[in-house]
Amino acid sequence: MTLRLRLAAGTALATLMISAPARAQDNAALQRQIDELKAQVQALTAALAANKGAPPVAAAPAAAVDAASAPVTLAAAPTAPATVPASATPSKSKAWYEKLSLRGYTQMRYNAFLSGDDTAPAGQSRLRSPHDSSISDRGGFSLRRARLVLQGDVSDRVSLYLQSDFASAVNNQAGSERREGFVQLRDAYADVFLDKGKNWRLRFGQSKVPFGWENMQSSSNRLTLDRSDAINSAVPSERDLGIVGYYTPTSVQQIWDRLGHDGQKLFGNYGAFGLGVFNGQGTNRTEQNRGLMKVAFATWPFELDGLGGAFEGQVLEIGGSAMMNDVQPELRSGGVSTIAYDDDRVGLHAILYPQPFGIQAEWNWGKGPEYDLDSQSIETKNLSGGYVQMMYRLPTETIGALMPYGRWQHYRGGWKAGTNAPRLETDEFELGIEWQPWKALEFTFAYARMKRAEADERRTGRAEGNLIRTQVQWNY
Repeated sequence: MTLRLRLAAGTALATLMISAPARAQDNAALQRQIDELKAQVQALTAALAANKGAPPVAAAPAAAVDAASAPVTLAAAPTAPATVPASATPSKSKAWYEKLSLRGYTQMRYNAFLSGDDTAPAGQSRLRSPHDSSISDRGGFSLRRARLVLQGDVSDRVSLYLQSDFASAVNNQAGSERREGFVQLRDAYADVFLDKGKNWRLRFGQSKVPFGWENMQSSSNRLTLDRSDAINSAVPSERDLGIVGYYTPTSVQQIWDRLGHDGQKLFGNYGAFGLGVFNGQGTNRTEQNRGLMKVAFATWPFELDGLGGAFEGQVLEIGGSAMMNDVQPELRSGGVSTIAYDDDRVGLHAILYPQPFGIQAEWNWGKGPEYDLDSQSIETKNLSGGYVQMMYRLPTETIGALMPYGRWQHYRGGWKAGTNAPRLETDEFELGIEWQPWKALEFTFAYARMKRAEADERRTGRAEGNLIRTQVQWNY
């Protein structure tokens, strides 16, 4: 508005002066024009002052003009300043802490024995699971997980991820006293992207070890209540401290993006190929030797649309993993073993994503530390096991998504995360259903038929039982 008024004043002045040539005017006509000009200037000055919100400034009285001696000057109109479009104004970039997001989830469980060996005499196995401490004769409600995740891109090439668990438990050295509700560090790493397309990256810090498809799948996204003994025994707690490189081709990422948009339960963004080195002692445990755990992983999704018919839209993913490690288990007598035991294995996996029917299977073979009853000491022994799982995905518009499933698992081998690396002998069948009425809420109801050796070398034999298992998970 101000600029327009100024332009109008300049134009009026120039027009008025041009229209009155000096030689054609007498003194009276010139004085009349001067009075008109003064009136216009006063009006424009008042308008400018009102536009600025200030009181108008009175124009100074003009000096007497001698028409015969006062030449008429042609004034040039003022030049308008260049305007800068609002869109051209550079926007302030966000600070790194403004790019972070906060999310998480909590799982609450309740297990109930229908029948079985919830108790046993000293020296005999009770029905227990290394994955869920509330499976016991004193079990009740429990918080299985209470996770909080802070993550974000701090620059175009660096992303950070920090996850803690507020529902961890701590045992004493003998494993007989347990305290709940401790905060524990789960993940603390930075991803450094080596190319603009973010196909190549290096991950530094404490993160998941790329061994086993199910191990890398988030517990918030997994269908079954617990991971299988055989696969999880390779990397209990799934994490370690080290460096790992991942490569994800654009074509593979596009398939995973489509599956994720469809609501499938993916294993997370861990690349189609991974190669890493870690301490090898386990999550939040001090390294005990100079050897590093070496791990390699590969997985590849195949679209089956070309087969037509029932395979329209189906995706089959297959792959494998391998690890070489030396580990020193905790001892019942106190401290950590001074002997580093071989801890090597290979595994295979295959997943036909449920659209609507799916099947998932993994198996691994190798050797690792295991307590030997005859020699009363830890030895390196063979191990093998895995699982087969079938599921059916049924999304509905009225009550949300339903996914019934069935899983059978089998394992024979040591549990290196336990004191004295006890032997596990697991045969288990689980039949359940997950119900997700909204994205923020999930319920799981399952029946489990278990036959297990307790993860305690002081107790022998196997326990059996039938359980009802339930879980509610809320996401935020």
